[in-house]
Amino acid sequence: MRHGKKVNHLGRTDSHRKALLANMASSLIEHKRITTTLAKARALRTYVEPLITKAKNDTTHSRRTVFSYLQNKEVVAELFRDIAEKVANRPGGYTRIIKLPNRPGDNAEMALIELVDYNTVYTKEAPAATEKKSTRRRGGSGKAKKVSAAPAAETPANDAPAADAPSTEETA
Repeated sequence: MRHGKKVNHLGRTDSHRKALLANMASSLIEHKRITTTLAKARALRTYVEPLITKAKNDTTHSRRTVFSYLQNKEVVAELFRDIAEKVANRPGGYTRIIKLPNRPGDNAEMALIELVDYNTVYTKEAPAATEKKSTRRRGGSGKAKKVSAAPAAETPANDAPAADAPSTEETA
């Protein structure tokens, strides 16, 4: 029985599967998108996303760990230099799998796997300097909310005369 065994063996031995995923991960990092079968794309996602997460912490140990998986110095350098910088604020989900029509020869399900931040069609350029706001679970006492709401009500009345005055940028 296969209880608790989630890895897709892809019809290969363990060493062959590791080599396949390492080569596909290197190609994905180098080219930012690759076309493969749907099963291989799903297996690649679970292989490459932890490597990208590890690349966000640029230490010698994390570089050596990622290199032990990829075995390609140029790809590791690109991962830590370019990709880690782009995904620094993203908490996960670095890849996107898009289903394609079946392959004509053997009718295999095909898919396009790509790095999310490198697709300009789906992603809109957001300012990179946005900091993640800390959220609080507890509402706190109502007293603090009432105090902070009172000054906010006075500010629009004070700003009204300043809005009527012409600015120097508009006249120039």
